[in-house]
Order: sequence, then C-alpha cells, then structure tokens
Amino acid sequence: MDDLRIGSIKRKDKVTLSVNGKKIEAYQGETLLAALLAAGYKQLKRSPINHDPRGALCGMGVCFECIVTVNGIPNTRSCMTEVENNMEIKIDE
Repeated sequence: MDDLRIGSIKRKDKVTLSVNGKKIEAYQGETLLAALLAAGYKQLKRSPINHDPRGALCGMGVCFECIVTVNGIPNTRSCMTEVENNMEIKIDE
C-alpha cells in the first residue's frame, strides 16, 4: 500500500507498528487511526450483527466504529490512541 500522508508536513520520529502481522510505519504524535488510514486500511472491524465491514466514521471518539485490538486489549478506539513503537494491532478483515 502507498503512504497517503501529505508529503510537505514535517513529522516527528518514525515508529513501527504491526497490523495483523504486517509492519507499517507511523510517526510519533499521530493517532493510530491516522496511521492506519495513511497505510491504506479502511476497514477496521465488522458489524457484530451482520458482519458487514465497518470503518471509522467520526474520528473523534464518539462513534466507536474505529475500535481495534491494541497489544491484546480489545475495543480500543484507534482515533483516541496515540501510536507507540512496536504496537501490535489486530483488525477484523
């Protein structure tokens, strides 16, 4: 996947995340949602009722459509979580 970040913005140090076992790069200060979207991840979970793919909606912690598992902790709002080096992320594909 291509990086979807705007190239002209100055960023902090790079960190590495693992998303379903695949390494992606992020930058300190980014939210996990921003890093996932920049790496091309649009689907973050599935509907608990009919299992339709779901993605982030509000990006500010209200809708809970961006929940993922972070370092084994389920139901973590990716829009409210700042990236850290070596985070292990599980999304429902």
